[in-house]
Amino acid sequence: MRCTCRIATQIVTACVLAAAFAAAFAAARPVAPPTHHIVEYAIPRPNAFPHDPAVGADGIVWYTDMSNSFIGRLDPSTGKITDYPTPTPHSGPHGIIVAPDGGVWYTANAAGRLGRLDPASGQIREYALPADARDPHTPLFHDGKVWFTVQGSNLYGELDPASGTVRIFQLESAHALPYGLVAGHDGGLWMALFGTNAVARIDPSSGTLREFHVPDAGARPRRLIVDAAGHVWFTDYAQGKLGELDPATGQVREFASPGGTEAGPYGIALAPDGRIWYDEAGTSRVIVFDPRTDKVDEAVDIPTKGAIIRNMAVDATRHRLWLALSGTGRIGLVDLGAGPGT
Repeated sequence: MRCTCRIATQIVTACVLAAAFAAAFAAARPVAPPTHHIVEYAIPRPNAFPHDPAVGADGIVWYTDMSNSFIGRLDPSTGKITDYPTPTPHSGPHGIIVAPDGGVWYTANAAGRLGRLDPASGQIREYALPADARDPHTPLFHDGKVWFTVQGSNLYGELDPASGTVRIFQLESAHALPYGLVAGHDGGLWMALFGTNAVARIDPSSGTLREFHVPDAGARPRRLIVDAAGHVWFTDYAQGKLGELDPATGQVREFASPGGTEAGPYGIALAPDGRIWYDEAGTSRVIVFDPRTDKVDEAVDIPTKGAIIRNMAVDATRHRLWLALSGTGRIGLVDLGAGPGT
């Protein structure tokens, strides 16, 4: 499987860094007791490896089971889980999104394809990408097109589902490792360049991009979100920090995560109340950060140890946060409630 975050690699990494993570956790700065908790849904399929979650307007949760090459459907009202096998065996589905029309799109990381699942019929159609786009990573539906990052190939691209036409763009920076991808409020798209100390803004009309660099050369943005003010927040996985970019000025601020330099901030989401949720892969906790005070409000423990949250999905209508708990074969739910200041 060509994803940099392949299962075997992570098992080895977890073993190698266990001592460092333990030390970082012991030295973590204290935060207020949590007011939220995580409810877990166990996936019945053996060796399930949920990588990314997505939630539709109807509240149904979809996820990629990367190790078994299934797309999973969880109905929160009943707890029922349904599996849909991808047409290409061993495709390694990675990222997943729900489009406005309800279609479920995913990246087949190991097969060099994009796929669309029709929720009404359960049928899946796959779209082959050019040969050089061998490991599609994170998808994003924008203005009728599916944009995606291609991490190891150092590319990003756009698929027009109506025509099947694919545009591919090469990153100028070598080994940039394009990773997380989100839409901004001005029509632009934001991409984390995990192999560098930069995030980039893509102009969807031309495909061109502008890079914004974090002053610290050791920073490694992994995933990102855009807040109501248009500021880009990102997890600095390498340095144990949460970062904020103001695109208007180019100014970057970073905040140390409670777990210390080895905290490994990874998945990130913006809650309806404006607070930022992200996980520390090194401490098995989810951190709640309030941009209005620039402080951490709480740290929520993941009940089943050994989970890493690679991505999160917010159901703003129902005030729920959904987590893919990789490593434990579970999907996590946080009831966000109204939250402070709302």
